[in-house]
Amino acid sequence: MKAVVINQYGDSNVLEEMELSKPTPDENQVLVEIYATSINPIDWKLRSGYLKDMLPLEFPIILGWDLAGKVVATGDKVENFQIGDEVFARPATNNRGTYAEYAAVDEHLLAKKPASLTFEQAASIPLAGLTAWQCLVDVTKVKAGEKVLIQAGAGGVGSLAIQIAKSIGAYVATTASADNEAYVKELGADLFIDYRKENFEDVLADYDVVIDTMGGEILNRGFTVLKPGGRIVTISGQPDQSLADKYQVEANGYWLNPDGTQLGELGELLEKGDVKPQVGHTFPFSGEGLRRAHQLSETHHAKGKIVINMK
Repeated sequence: MKAVVINQYGDSNVLEEMELSKPTPDENQVLVEIYATSINPIDWKLRSGYLKDMLPLEFPIILGWDLAGKVVATGDKVENFQIGDEVFARPATNNRGTYAEYAAVDEHLLAKKPASLTFEQAASIPLAGLTAWQCLVDVTKVKAGEKVLIQAGAGGVGSLAIQIAKSIGAYVATTASADNEAYVKELGADLFIDYRKENFEDVLADYDVVIDTMGGEILNRGFTVLKPGGRIVTISGQPDQSLADKYQVEANGYWLNPDGTQLGELGELLEKGDVKPQVGHTFPFSGEGLRRAHQLSETHHAKGKIVINMK
């Protein structure tokens, strides 16, 4: 099968096409023919070597941890999926990711693709959608009527987090550039803050929850807009516990937990139209296509999700 791999850490030029053997599913796995995958920051962070100590994977590494496609084979103990099923998933993090024509996926990480979504739309959802879902539902436990700040609302996680928070009944503020004001408001944001013209902490106060996607100084500033007893979660590093103590809030760093059952629940929101996929950019499945997609993702200015069309 065709795959795009890295054989060393480095910039986007280390991405190269390679022929590898088609994987064979274990007894609790299915083999998926991949129709589309998508780009997430973990892809280029791992490619660059930033995560090599946390995720010591063996070369060659196939990056990519989103897929949508069709089941073409099943392990002996697979019960809930059969050949021909259209599925989507955030597979396990290993060195055989989704920049490939086929992937073996654990059954418990798989969900049926919502019928109303294209494969490209479905591929944009699993990692970013589950990240947004788990930060809002599992970690901060957002309730109807609460005020939530979502950083970088036009991005892959932010654009889905706005919609999920609104489906819960929260009041949502978000940061974005002026170019994306109409976009984030269309997603459901109640309050838009142009991060280039104003500091969000000068505008907001007494918020219940902050969903941080940026880390660093922006994460630290996020503490200041919370009310005592508020909650902040970041997907970019670890929060400063001394700031949590100072502002009397709960602070967490979060790493996604792949979960097919939750992905199925998110799929129901997608099927009903409560959450809509946000495919902002599409590239072809090739070494050059993946290199261009990585370069765009690394700018932090991609709108919505970056999707790779495999067909």
